[in-house]
Amino acid sequence: MTDTNANEQDKELGELTFEQALERLDGTVQALESGGLSLEEATHLYEEGIKLARMCSEALASAELRITRIRTAHGEQMRFLAEGAADYETTPC
Repeated sequence: MTDTNANEQDKELGELTFEQALERLDGTVQALESGGLSLEEATHLYEEGIKLARMCSEALASAELRITRIRTAHGEQMRFLAEGAADYETTPC
């Protein structure tokens, strides 16, 4: 594969959504597991599969970080709300 083809493939892969990349990775794995490919085809698919797996892994890590940040922010808000409610309940009238 030439550098131009590799760059075009990287650009194409970079435009995929997580779901599209995961679906394509699944197809790549199935093609490799089914066998019957030439060494060149198998090597190309393996390389593409590694890139897709990296993309999916990075997308999942990014989503996990985002969820952690949301939970942390939400947890802080809930802690303040709980403290405020506790103060309200213990304050004599």
